Amino acid sequence: MMSNNKIRDQIIKNTRNKSNIFERLIPVILLLITSVSILATIGILYTLLSESFEFFSRVPITEFLTSATWQPYVGDGEWGIWALIMGTLKIVAIAVIIAVPIGLGAAIYLSEYATEKVRRIIKPILEVLAGIPTVVYGFFAINFVNPILQGIYSGFGLYNAVSAGIVVGIMIIPMIASLSEDAMSSVPSAMREGSLGMGATRFETAIRVVIPAAFSGIIASFVLAISRAIGETMIVSIAAGSMPNASFDLTEPLQTMTGFIVQITSGDAAFGTDLYYSLFAVGMTLFIMTMLMNVISSWFTKRFKEDY
Repeated sequence: MMSNNKIRDQIIKNTRNKSNIFERLIPVILLLITSVSILATIGILYTLLSESFEFFSRVPITEFLTSATWQPYVGDGEWGIWALIMGTLKIVAIAVIIAVPIGLGAAIYLSEYATEKVRRIIKPILEVLAGIPTVVYGFFAINFVNPILQGIYSGFGLYNAVSAGIVVGIMIIPMIASLSEDAMSSVPSAMREGSLGMGATRFETAIRVVIPAAFSGIIASFVLAISRAIGETMIVSIAAGSMPNASFDLTEPLQTMTGFIVQITSGDAAFGTDLYYSLFAVGMTLFIMTMLMNVISSWFTKRFKEDY
């Protein structure tokens, strides 16, 4: 009997030792997994910075930041990034005008008006819309949206900011609608019931109670969608053209920062040339813009975080 007890105690002891070893290894394994994203970010940042410094050793940074002319193929090249930034901002501005009211309206409907059956039908459709390849959106812009615009106003060319911006806006609608609806759905029902009990309509409750209560999540969805629009590549490459310009004319072809990167990485830039290193300077500018958007999103989330 004593022998059996000893064997049992030894088995329990061995099991506990193995469990303790496993518990000590788990934090190390999880730390290594977490470090992958950190190391990847450091690697990306190092690559962009090192190659950008090489570019700015050849091209004055003042010309890069202040000039509005981007002509890399003419003579020694003119490297004013504002032509590409303006192209990007025009696309983003049009996309925001399209996506924010539609996306927020869809979120209000799904959260406050739709029945559970309707919600189960509409949300998967939005998810399908979010999963469409962006190259398909590009063809949709140039073959469907642009002919409609040309029928309305003959001044639109084959490539223009409006058709590309509209389709980028359509692309980010599901992101705004889904994230905003999640934020609004997390608002306690008691707040809605209290508002309705005071005589407010469902629309007044949505506008004056639910949206303010879910404000941080809604703003975060806007910022994330804008970041997505800034980084969009295929739609603008197909539908907006490849003519850098800093004008405010929305009917003209333009080129965004991502569009330029796609054009040059298609084989136009020989290694070691100014054109090659300009890719990294433009990529660094794009990285900074998206990072600022994420910082703004984080600040809004913390500043207006709700405690229910």
